[in-house]
Amino acid sequence: MGCSFSGLNALYDAVNGGADVWINDNRFKIVRQLGEGGFAYVFLVREAFTDASGGGVSKKFKDPSHIAEDGTYAMKKVLIQNNDQLELVKEEIRVSALFSHPNLLPLLDHAIIPVKATPEQPWTHEAYLLFPVHLDGTLLDNSTTMKSKKQFFSTSDVLHIFRQLCAGLKHLHSLDPPYAHNDVKPGNVLLTHRKGQPPLAVLMDFGSARPAKRQIRSRSEALQLQEWASEHVSAPFRAPELWDCPSQTDIDERTDIWSLGCTLFAIMYGVSPFEYALGESGGSLQLAIMNGQIKWPSVTGGGGGVPKPPYPDALHQFVSWMLQPQPTVRPLIDDIIIHVDKLISNYSI
Repeated sequence: MGCSFSGLNALYDAVNGGADVWINDNRFKIVRQLGEGGFAYVFLVREAFTDASGGGVSKKFKDPSHIAEDGTYAMKKVLIQNNDQLELVKEEIRVSALFSHPNLLPLLDHAIIPVKATPEQPWTHEAYLLFPVHLDGTLLDNSTTMKSKKQFFSTSDVLHIFRQLCAGLKHLHSLDPPYAHNDVKPGNVLLTHRKGQPPLAVLMDFGSARPAKRQIRSRSEALQLQEWASEHVSAPFRAPELWDCPSQTDIDERTDIWSLGCTLFAIMYGVSPFEYALGESGGSLQLAIMNGQIKWPSVTGGGGGVPKPPYPDALHQFVSWMLQPQPTVRPLIDDIIIHVDKLISNYSI
């Protein structure tokens, strides 16, 4: 059935109490907008049950934890302007069907409908993707708020959040063939705060996920990979081999390990370990990454840059282990899980 309206004007009308949104046979009312970026908009929606819905969208779910008690979900609307964008959305849908894991955000339902493009509305398709809702925001949102208040996650929470990301990535890396997420970063980690427990962490956005293993056998293939990475992998979290790819090399899931190490640093300090280079005169983000030049916040530097007491050196050493510029000496996800479990046993409350 697709959706009952097209275009942004109709979408804004829906937000203000106008038309409902249909995804296949299920109707949803838009409650409010949660965010936007590029040609995508994310809304909080509530299912509007009808006699024809026969129990609603939840009847499709194998995992009952995906069913919201109040019938709310997150709906992502993507305005698709060309075939390349259409194929990217279809690939995200296809990849999402490959996995089922509590630390990976599931795609609950989807619909792609063709629309008639006009000079005012140049898109040719609209995609509607339905997900469980996590209203506590992303790790990036939480870190930004905490940084403004000079607050930090406890060592125990840092490790438990990170452990959950490792669990989700292990699932992706264990598929046949293994998949790399390719855009692990705080903005793609959803947090849900839980009383008396560490936050729940869920990795989202599989639009860049691809088979992890790639054989590069020419300069042309290396440049193609670099160009692809520049469009799909966030620069402060991008592995060195995706910045400057050799003409004869094998790429594997350790590109995610680099991003994971950057994300652990960001759980602690709110930014990538290399973003300092963007603020330095003559600084180069790529050069800092290629050389693995991590800049640790100073205990004596003032400005509330570190928690009190500071994080243990073992966490800093853990980050450095993942951020080795040579991918062949970088650990794999199983090695990391063994190590983080040891750290949890040592530092958890």
